[in-house]
Amino acid sequence: MTAVNRRRAIDRLDTLLCAAVRAVLWLWVAMMVVLTVWVVLSSLKTNGEVFEDPFGLPKSPQWRNYSVAWSVSGFGQAALSSVTVVAAAALLTMVLATPASYVLARVDRRSASRVITYFAIGMGIPAQALVVPFFLMADDLSTFMTDWVTGWWDDRISLALIYIVLSLPFTVYLLTMYFRSLPTEIEEAAAVDGAGPTRTFVAIMLPLARHGLVTALVLNIVALWNETLFVLIVVGDPQQRTLPATLLELYNTMQYTSDWGGLFAGIVILVMPMILLYLWAGRRIVQAMTQGALK
Repeated sequence: MTAVNRRRAIDRLDTLLCAAVRAVLWLWVAMMVVLTVWVVLSSLKTNGEVFEDPFGLPKSPQWRNYSVAWSVSGFGQAALSSVTVVAAAALLTMVLATPASYVLARVDRRSASRVITYFAIGMGIPAQALVVPFFLMADDLSTFMTDWVTGWWDDRISLALIYIVLSLPFTVYLLTMYFRSLPTEIEEAAAVDGAGPTRTFVAIMLPLARHGLVTALVLNIVALWNETLFVLIVVGDPQQRTLPATLLELYNTMQYTSDWGGLFAGIVILVMPMILLYLWAGRRIVQAMTQGALK
């Protein structure tokens, strides 16, 4: 076989592989869309319709399922806890990770690469391996604040601090790689014009890195919004737990109440905000992964 024929065979193989991967991805997308539509339709059915006609349309939409899930099952308070904890943790993570990432991206030292490696290693540590240390630290912090400082403590603050620690390795690593993709000529031009490092970072680099910042923020929000393990371990009061833990408790009570329509409504309440957020930020995430400041 000549070199030209081998090249053509490789090109055909690449084309077939790309087509197969594209077909698998579209199949996966179709499955997710069908599953989402099925859950939404099931949330509008009566308990009888859920089992008698699981794939049909609801005969009479049961909007009360959402009111039951929101009020009776405690999703209203859980939603407030989720929004408060996730927003605080995600924003503070960005505040801490953004300047650190910029420094690591611009410092031309061997130690910077070593620090980035440590953050990459931190991404690989399973969350389950940190359950006991985080539980002990959260318990000690609660005791210290209650007995010696404020006289009270909210376990959701401990949960937010844990979320920040868990989110920092990924966020710093992602933003460091993104800042490295931005051209240094822009900073050199700003220095010639008399801008200091702080002004260059705030006024020039942050706007240029907005797609990367949005990507890191959205991915952190999605991950923290769906987190359940540490909520169950750290937050002892069921009234203070977030939506995933409340949904789990609702599922455990289904054997007694059999309110399956309310359970599906709870799933929609939990999942739909993240779907809408990702639909809004999807293009920005793609841009962050595929382009830098200049084309």
